[in-house]
Amino acid sequence: MENIKKEFYVDLKNANDKNQMEDLRNKYFSKKGIVNGLLSKMKEVEDKKTYGEQVNELKKELFDSFNDKNDVFVLEELNEKLITSKIDVTIPTSDVKLGKVNILLQTKREIEMFFQNQGFEIAIGSEVESDYYNFESLNLDENHPARDMQDTFYLQDKLLLRTHTSNIQSRVLEKNINSQLKVICSGKVYRRDDDDATHSHQFMQMEGFCVVNKNSSATANLKDLKTILTMFVKEIFNNDKLQIRMRPSFFPFTEPSVEVDVTCSKCLGVGCSFCKQTGWIEILGAGIIDKSVLNHAGFDSTQFMGYAFGIGVERITLLKYNIDDIRNIYINDHRFIDQY
Repeated sequence: MENIKKEFYVDLKNANDKNQMEDLRNKYFSKKGIVNGLLSKMKEVEDKKTYGEQVNELKKELFDSFNDKNDVFVLEELNEKLITSKIDVTIPTSDVKLGKVNILLQTKREIEMFFQNQGFEIAIGSEVESDYYNFESLNLDENHPARDMQDTFYLQDKLLLRTHTSNIQSRVLEKNINSQLKVICSGKVYRRDDDDATHSHQFMQMEGFCVVNKNSSATANLKDLKTILTMFVKEIFNNDKLQIRMRPSFFPFTEPSVEVDVTCSKCLGVGCSFCKQTGWIEILGAGIIDKSVLNHAGFDSTQFMGYAFGIGVERITLLKYNIDDIRNIYINDHRFIDQY
């Protein structure tokens, strides 16, 4: 044991790096190492207890000495890693471009928030719709121009990409027969159109409608429609001076129907090039829900009535932020997006 001890300390002194220390560990402390080899000779001695104690004492002494020196190499290696992997927090970092909500989606959320505050519930619907819910249930007969292939993306078996969000109105009415409702619904719609500065084959529309029982205290007439739309334009454009006007129009699903104009925000009604000297900007279509639409959904049109309106979200966005080309909304150009 004394010879082993002397040999160990010579080897320990000569070990100058981590690899040599590992060789030393294997030589003396591995399963087949020198120290464990002493225990295999236990059967050759008479006083096994004393011999075992002496071997264990030797093993502990040598292993403690080994660890003391090995810890030095471990610490040196750790310090070297800390130095080489050190982060210099004073070095400027590269700019990270953060994502931002598209201006169109911002406008959509603002519109929804306004109508939710007025008691409207949000409903959603499928972009792939049947001919019945997109046209027939809304009083658009087979010969109506809107059903022409030049206006609509048809798929198969009377399936199509919805041309408006009014299809959601039909479905909500059908599921809530003879109920009072205030609903706002939005989403993408599709029409066969040439893309230019003011048109797109895909755009976002928002449908709103209110249905009441004539025998209740609630009302849903043209006066109510004008009131809430006036509140809407003042809120969305953040201008209390704006007013709306209603012009007679025609939509198959409303009767009477109106086109709704808003005071030009640039000239406040005086007349300018933006509003073509009229003082007004057209923003949406609306009207009193046609009795046939209520009847299609199962409502008793003698007891129920309501109004509906359709808002082009892109149009509101263009007017609100003075954007002159609708295509800017759809491109991922940070120079445009970061302005809003």
